[in-house]
Amino acid sequence: MGGMTRVRLADVAPAIALGPLDGRYRAAVAPLVDHLSEAALNRERVHVEVEWLIHLTTNRVVPGAPTLTDADRDYLRAVVATFGPDEVAELAEIERVTVHDVKAVEYFLKKRLADAPAGSALHDVGELVHFACTSEDINNLSYALMVRGAVTQVWLPSARALTDQVAALAREEAEQPMLALTHGQPATPTTLGKELAVLAHRLDRQLRRIANDEYLGKLNGATGTFGAHVVAVPDADWPTVSRTFVEHLGLVWNPLTTQIESHDWQAELYADVARFNRVLHNLATDVWTYISRGVFIQIPVAGATGSSTMPHKVNPIRFENGEANLELSSALLDTLASTLVTSRLQRDLTDSTTQRNIGPAFGHSLLAIDNVSRGLRALSVDRVLLARELDENWEVLGEPVQSAMRAASVAGVTGMENPYERLKELTRGRRLTADDMREFIGGLGLPDDVAARLSELTPASYTGIAAALVGTYLPD
Repeated sequence: MGGMTRVRLADVAPAIALGPLDGRYRAAVAPLVDHLSEAALNRERVHVEVEWLIHLTTNRVVPGAPTLTDADRDYLRAVVATFGPDEVAELAEIERVTVHDVKAVEYFLKKRLADAPAGSALHDVGELVHFACTSEDINNLSYALMVRGAVTQVWLPSARALTDQVAALAREEAEQPMLALTHGQPATPTTLGKELAVLAHRLDRQLRRIANDEYLGKLNGATGTFGAHVVAVPDADWPTVSRTFVEHLGLVWNPLTTQIESHDWQAELYADVARFNRVLHNLATDVWTYISRGVFIQIPVAGATGSSTMPHKVNPIRFENGEANLELSSALLDTLASTLVTSRLQRDLTDSTTQRNIGPAFGHSLLAIDNVSRGLRALSVDRVLLARELDENWEVLGEPVQSAMRAASVAGVTGMENPYERLKELTRGRRLTADDMREFIGGLGLPDDVAARLSELTPASYTGIAAALVGTYLPD
């Protein structure tokens, strides 16, 4: 480069994203912006402040406060509904002066009250904005609403769709016999569908936990005592006012807190999502292994390149990308869960910084879900390979043969001694043919019906009730 000066990428407009979620992978995670971005946080703060003002006036909590008309309430809620880029910029300008994000929201809303139509009661309720609240009263409710929206409206539907996709593939392949590997060695055959059903069942179980997780909220003042509330309006039933407000927002009321809501519900939720991530990670690594083994063939994408030097390659990049994003998401979720449950005495601000990373935590998980889903759609099954693998491993029938010998011995058939050891001697470290196995069975002296049943058995038919398990126990 010599003495040539490079262009400062930091000065390029529009701004270049620092991280991949807002750059390369923006399209896959964009729906989360409506819930977990800084702008979404400010919109929810406005929402909470508006609903608190409406709650106080509707329930006549503060003596002398005017009753709002339907038009007044519609005006206030429209402030939230129309919150967009201009309002984001306006709030940022106010915060540059206040150097306090929640105070900026208070001033923003008071300005909207001042701009209300002439004669509106909204001109007389400015001092009820943020009434008796500490910043955390607004923040904890805002984050609960944000996370609930992100989970129920974006993440959970995507995770459910992926789980349904895995379940559908499991049903499709329920009867496809496949040589199983335990410790990487040939083992009792299974079906491809049953193996996928195990993963679908595991994913579904985590989703049911996540769907039932609670989102808690509090509104009780600077140290959780309703101190300012009681002094300002001593005759109000403040716990009831608080509870009904929190429940009005669709949240679960937390009656006992310090200045901050304790965030235990967040730790519980993030642990469940991280566990879903890890099960999905297991699916990604298993499918990657099936691709490497040849069980799955990847359908080439026209024009795509697998390697810069090896033109034959179709790399399992969707599953590898999924793995990486699941690991990043789980690491962030683990950090959130472990950090948020601790606050020094009444509060410290570690939670404020930590919670601003909820978006990336869910973003990497959502991106992984998209990767794995796209990867699964590009697979086909090599049934010829599966049949060949089974036919090359007749020794796996050592298990049912020795089990039949044990049952025969219990029933009083003689000559069934040491079944395990005899099958071990026959099969361990050896490749058997169908003739080898049938000759051994024929010489055991088993009852005719048992001998016939075993002689008809093949590695491909030795799958137990795997297909029935898929049909019976896989979630609809």
